[in-house]
Amino acid sequence: MSKKNKDTENSFSKKKKQLDGVLRYSGLAFQMMAIILVVLYAGIKLDQYLGNEFPLFTIIGAIGGVFLSLYFALRDLLKPNK
Repeated sequence: MSKKNKDTENSFSKKKKQLDGVLRYSGLAFQMMAIILVVLYAGIKLDQYLGNEFPLFTIIGAIGGVFLSLYFALRDLLKPNK
């Protein structure tokens, strides 16, 4: 294999690793956002259903959604790369 082919192959491999990292972390951000919004929405709907004047389940949903999304994010980040 010539030096030019090796350089091209190394360059392609490096760019692919960078793109994989970008896709991994942007996907993680969307996953976190989705978890927070779903749990928050469930809290809002539960407060509406129960007729609560104080938004207890909305607050619990917001805080719980953040912790739940952090749990899944850390679990994914600490998982060994393929």
